[in-house]
Amino acid sequence: MRDGYGQTETTLQVGNFPGQNVKPGAMGKPAPGYGVRLLDNDGTDCDEGELCLALDPPPLGLMQGYQRDDGSLQPLSGAIYRTGDVAMVDGEGYLTYVGRADDVFKASDYRISPLELESALIEHPAVAEAAVVPSPDPLRLAVPKAFIALAADHPASRDTALAIFRHIRAHLAPFKRVRRIEFAELPKTISGKIRRVELRSAEAARQGGTTRAEREFWEDDFPELR
Repeated sequence: MRDGYGQTETTLQVGNFPGQNVKPGAMGKPAPGYGVRLLDNDGTDCDEGELCLALDPPPLGLMQGYQRDDGSLQPLSGAIYRTGDVAMVDGEGYLTYVGRADDVFKASDYRISPLELESALIEHPAVAEAAVVPSPDPLRLAVPKAFIALAADHPASRDTALAIFRHIRAHLAPFKRVRRIEFAELPKTISGKIRRVELRSAEAARQGGTTRAEREFWEDDFPELR
């Protein structure tokens, strides 16, 4: 299997091309004709940042601009095109996807990629779908919380939550662990994408991490995990 990365606005930007060693989990290397850069919020090149394309000159595979309501073209401007996706690069130049820039968050000053945690969660047989967002915490400022839609025949019980917490402990580093679980129906767009922004807003509105939902379980509630 050869992973790759592209957008509606572009052709393939990054890929594992024929003749190139495939690194499992990595998107690959920049495609010919694309000047790929990873930039932080200040526009400085870094090893983990937003994936951007240099526009001097613009890649042939990149759109010319966005269509305005009146049908006219709003051309791209500036020196770079920002994709809105975060990636990291290793010493060999291989890029690995981290997540949407809006979805990546910090917990205890560690950068957390919801995609990595969700990928580990759905490997558990009780988990049909999962979405991870930051949950306010008075000590860590934020901790990873998973909203989980359960698979058929799996109850929203303490035993199910304990099994999922144990699964996470076996597959993720301690600083990446999901600390809270809520069994719920996940809000989605008309195209079926999970609306993480809605989950983030609802979680942020709770009183600084001191209240919980009816079917919510916290890691601290389980002495079996200590």
